[in-house]
Order: sequence, then structure tokens, then C-alpha cells
Amino acid sequence: AAHRGGSAPPPRRGTAAMSMIEVIANDRLGRKVRVKCLEDDTIGDLKKLIAAQTGTRPEKIRLQKWYTIYKDHITLEDYEVHDGFAFELHYN
Repeated sequence: AAHRGGSAPPPRRGTAAMSMIEVIANDRLGRKVRVKCLEDDTIGDLKKLIAAQTGTRPEKIRLQKWYTIYKDHITLEDYEVHDGFAFELHYN
């Protein structure tokens, strides 16, 4: 028997068109940076975008949340970073 439900098929993951998300980096010194990026960008890519806005070199930036330090080569999607995610911005 064919299923005749009115619901749409579940969204496909891993499609070529990744959605833009906006993440926030807060250094708790009064600077709050909003950055638009893609879910398949790496943390290293995100640091470059933050560096462009803050004038700080990307190597000097450390992104953290509680005790998790985010590593440069891993993607935002793999860390399950979604739209509106807030990082702690630290300077090395």
C-alpha cells in the first residue's frame, strides 16, 4: 500500500548547497563578533573570518566553549555548530 501522508520527505543531509549560518564570538572584554560562514567551513576558516573583523592574527585566536577548545582542522558541522552558536574568544 502506498503511503499517502501529507508530510514532505525528510530533508537530505550532505547536499552540495550548504546553508550559511551566523556564529558569535565573544571575548568577554566587550567585543562581540558576528560572523557569517558555512557549516562545512573549518574552525581555521572561521578564525580567519574573525581575524578579518578584529584585526587580530588568526594564529592568536583560540575558540572555546567551557572547557572544549576547538581545533582548526575540524568543520563546524562535525562539531555540531549551528546558527546562533556562541564561542568564547580567547587570545593566545
